[in-house]
Amino acid sequence: MQKRPLGNSDLQVTKLCLGTMTWGEQNTEAQAHEQMDYALERGINFFDTAEMYPVPPKGETQGRTEQYIGSWFARSGNRDKVILASKVAGPGDWMTHIRNGPQLTRAHIREAVESSLRRLQTDYIDLYQLHWPARPTNFFGKLGYEHQEAETTPLEETLSALQELIHEGKIRHYGLSNETAWGTMKVLQIADQNRWARPLSVQNPYNLLNRSYEVGLAEVSHREQVGLLAYSPLAFGVLSGKYLNGQLPPEGRITLFERFSRYKGEHAEQAVQKYVDLAADLGISPVTLALAFVTQQGFVTSNIIGATTMAQLQENIDSADVVLTAEILERINAIHKVHSNPCP
Repeated sequence: MQKRPLGNSDLQVTKLCLGTMTWGEQNTEAQAHEQMDYALERGINFFDTAEMYPVPPKGETQGRTEQYIGSWFARSGNRDKVILASKVAGPGDWMTHIRNGPQLTRAHIREAVESSLRRLQTDYIDLYQLHWPARPTNFFGKLGYEHQEAETTPLEETLSALQELIHEGKIRHYGLSNETAWGTMKVLQIADQNRWARPLSVQNPYNLLNRSYEVGLAEVSHREQVGLLAYSPLAFGVLSGKYLNGQLPPEGRITLFERFSRYKGEHAEQAVQKYVDLAADLGISPVTLALAFVTQQGFVTSNIIGATTMAQLQENIDSADVVLTAEILERINAIHKVHSNPCP
């Protein structure tokens, strides 16, 4: 599978990344191990997780996903074959089960890293990401921006803590997640001023229903070598078409968990139907169309795929072999022009 440079580092990551956030909730440990075995067999060398996983987040399952990865490392001996990404949770009153309310302070970041390393049964994390900013801004389903002043951990403290962990060898590099163009440029500015390591990536949502990354961050990714790690490329499975016309498949994430409402609504349904029809006309599945579109964008470093069944994982990985022509991209953009970013 094609590999791409991760930022300005010497790491080469595959254009597909194995997402893990269902492991420990919708997937058992044995199923997680099966997925990792298969992904590695198919050439994927990049896995992404987080201290708060699985999702939906709750105290009784927090950290279980990392534990599953750690037990796989211990069983398989494949740690050196994987570029491993994890994340530290930012502040939020809905996360009190983590450190009585996580922050991006030096003490919180250090505790988070040490705990993740124990669960993962490894000495280092290749890419350690700030899961969301400490400051209030528009992420997790918010396209519009409303300015709020709030006392938050200074970025200088957060980045200084990451530099210390890089120096100690506990993390190799760091990245951002659910970040804005301003936030990304500010981090780059602070890093350059202090001669610290720069972030290598931004992990944000990007899919046919939400192409807002293209507005400002895509240029930042190109010019500053902080490529997108695209999450939710199938919009919680909505772009497969399985929820059209009121369908609620029993094992579907949106069926099981009410919190996943970001990609619902009349406008979303209209757009999804157009993409499903286009895929049918092309003789490919809607999943393949949606994933291939994301993977071949020039500002995307890696496309984070997630699956709850092996059949889904196989189809997702198979999409890596598909390249959409200029004509197909024109047809996608024609739909997008009418149904522009119907979801946040």
